[in-house]
Amino acid sequence: MDLNDSEVVRLVEALSNARACSGFEDETLDVVRDFCEPFATMQTNSLRCGWLTPHTFTGTKPVVMLDAHGDEVGLMTKSVRDTGCLTFIQLGGYARASLGGQDVLVRTVDGDWIPGVVGVKPPHFMTAAEKAGTEIPEMTIDVGAASAQDAVENFRVGIGEPVVPATRLTYDERNRVLFGKAFDCRVGVAAMLLTLHELATRDDLPFDFVASVSAQEEVGERGVAASVRHFRPAVCYMYEGAPADDTFGVPADMQCRLKRGPMFRYADVCMITNPRYQRFVLKAAVDAGLPAQGAVRTGGGTDGGVAHLMDEGIPCVVSGVPCRYIHSGTAIAALDDVENSVRVAVAALTRLTPEVLATF
Repeated sequence: MDLNDSEVVRLVEALSNARACSGFEDETLDVVRDFCEPFATMQTNSLRCGWLTPHTFTGTKPVVMLDAHGDEVGLMTKSVRDTGCLTFIQLGGYARASLGGQDVLVRTVDGDWIPGVVGVKPPHFMTAAEKAGTEIPEMTIDVGAASAQDAVENFRVGIGEPVVPATRLTYDERNRVLFGKAFDCRVGVAAMLLTLHELATRDDLPFDFVASVSAQEEVGERGVAASVRHFRPAVCYMYEGAPADDTFGVPADMQCRLKRGPMFRYADVCMITNPRYQRFVLKAAVDAGLPAQGAVRTGGGTDGGVAHLMDEGIPCVVSGVPCRYIHSGTAIAALDDVENSVRVAVAALTRLTPEVLATF
């Protein structure tokens, strides 16, 4: 299938730049709605899930649900100090070493976004233990206020407001590499939307295809359960921004490399992937001449962990776009991996039949 590089980059850019940490996914949904309006309708729920139903949906066929989560790891303001600095909690798990000095955007009580920085005590003032690394200096968010009164009255900060990295997407066209925030899972959302767009043009397939942009994955895969109950799918195909492991460790153990195609996990901490479904998808990739890679994960989980346990058991497979340095302010992904994630999904799902599904 043909994909327009410029259109794919624009979609990833809009999704990556959306300010939408867990519980605050509205900007992601705005991008999704704009992209899907010509070929699908979108419903939302109170969790901020987005449910996509193509205009070609018949309601008479078994349902395949595509899923990718719309949130990103972020922060929430917890209190305002006398100094005007903000304490915070994490929404999802940042790599702590990446937080200090991070440029951020803080939402105000008026709904505007203002710049800030995750401030760390300079080494000039650190204790011996902090300098040695045996104690971690406290981090706060500094928006430039001179006092708590200044922060509240003039900067309009307040508790319970979301905070996201200030990173904006950049694209190295020559090397086909993307740099941006929230690739976990916005590159997955992009791949899912492009897959749904392609499948929605096909009326010769034995399934109805729908999609969920599920909320609050980073805080415990919360939204996908509502999505499964809404669509009641026979099978799910999940997308992720998968943590690449090709810049550290033992080369023989590297299982998620950039420019090697989507990564399909055999197991992680929340799911042993249905092996028959996994083999079917990987064979479809081979038969189509497309790159794909497999991995066994000792950490992390996905929406598949919740979905595969629902109803009487729903077969799920997880297609991960390899991304270096996720759960930090800037990640790296390859455009080819995003596009090949779409191609592998289309190759597999257009080969799927009710008879094959029954063998899963």
